Amino acid sequence: MEIVDFLFRWVHMLFGIAWIGMLYYFNFIQTEYFKEADPVALADVKAKLAPRALWWFRWGAMFTFITGVILLVGTYHGSLLNDYVLLGALLGTFMFLNVWLIIWPNQKVVLGLAEGDVASAAPKAALASRTNVLFSGPMAFCMLASPHLGYSADYLVAASGAGLGLWLSLGLTLLLEINALFGKPGPIASIRGVIHMSLALTAVFFLLNLYL
Repeated sequence: MEIVDFLFRWVHMLFGIAWIGMLYYFNFIQTEYFKEADPVALADVKAKLAPRALWWFRWGAMFTFITGVILLVGTYHGSLLNDYVLLGALLGTFMFLNVWLIIWPNQKVVLGLAEGDVASAAPKAALASRTNVLFSGPMAFCMLASPHLGYSADYLVAASGAGLGLWLSLGLTLLLEINALFGKPGPIASIRGVIHMSLALTAVFFLLNLYL
């Protein structure tokens, strides 16, 4: 069974690389290019490149989520569920839902693949996408911290229960997701801002779970 568990982790990582790689491409490269491209080039990118990139993006998210659920169920039954597993799973789940329920439906409108109000769809997709970048840093941290930092008695949920640090981290994640649905970008509007805020959020989660 160890080899099966390992293979699922490997496949989970491969799908995750495809997903998060495309997320960074959209936020750090494509959106900036859209601001500068001439109308002819922009139309060509929207018609040919963006839909292909979004296909890899959304299906990378789908299979990262599916393999993650399988790993989570296996972790739970193995009594190795820890704070970092739970927090990382929540972050990843919100990111997956943002892709399929917010980013993709609104991007279809922006690209002319579906009917709708482009002026309204574009900022919704952008905010959800920026939120996913915000979540990506702490999500990756939790994925790595789970096997390396999370198996002491202090972090095992079955041994100690969910600590205050975990509850505060989960609550903060929920508030940030609510902002992704109904709020404004604020400091994550710029590339530099979202990178800094993602690193800061990672530090906050780590310190909360370390000391509380």
